[in-house]
Amino acid sequence: MADITDPNGGAPPDASQQQLPSIQVAAQYIKDLSFENPSMGVNIQRPQIDFTVDLQARRMQDSGPYEVVIKMRVTAQQEERTLFLLEIAYGGIFVLDKVPEEALQPFLLIECPRLLFPYMRRIVSDIVSDGGLPPLMIEPIDFAALYRSKMMEAQNSGNAPQPV
Repeated sequence: MADITDPNGGAPPDASQQQLPSIQVAAQYIKDLSFENPSMGVNIQRPQIDFTVDLQARRMQDSGPYEVVIKMRVTAQQEERTLFLLEIAYGGIFVLDKVPEEALQPFLLIECPRLLFPYMRRIVSDIVSDGGLPPLMIEPIDFAALYRSKMMEAQNSGNAPQPV
C-alpha cells in the first residue's frame, strides 16, 4: 500500500497557492431559442452554412455572480433557398473567486464561453437533427481569438472596451 504524502510536508499552502483564481458554474440554461425549417423535403446537396457568434457578460448584483451568454445564429442555404435558421442564446451563471480585476473581462469572455460551448453545440446538433436534417457539428470556437479581434476592433474605432 502506497503512502500519500503532503507535498508541502504538512506546512500551510504558500501565498501563490492561496491566490489562484477559481471559477464555479452555478447554472447553465437556454435563454432563448428559435428554429425555422422552411424547406423541409428539399433534397439537400451541399448547403452553405454560415454562423455568427456574439458574447455578453454582466454582473448580476453588486458583489454577486456573473451571467455570460453566447448568442449564435446559424443559417443554411442551398441555391438561394433557406434550409433552416437557428438562433440560440445559451447562458451560464458563474461565481468567480480571486480573479484579478485586470483579468476579469478576458476571464468572462474567454474561459466562461469555453466552458459553455460544448453544451450549446450539442443542443444545436440535436435541434437541427430533430428538425429532420443531418446533425450539425459546429467546429470549436477560439474564444481567445474572438476576444482579441473584438479588442482590436474597439481600439481601431477609438472606443474603449466596455468594462464588465
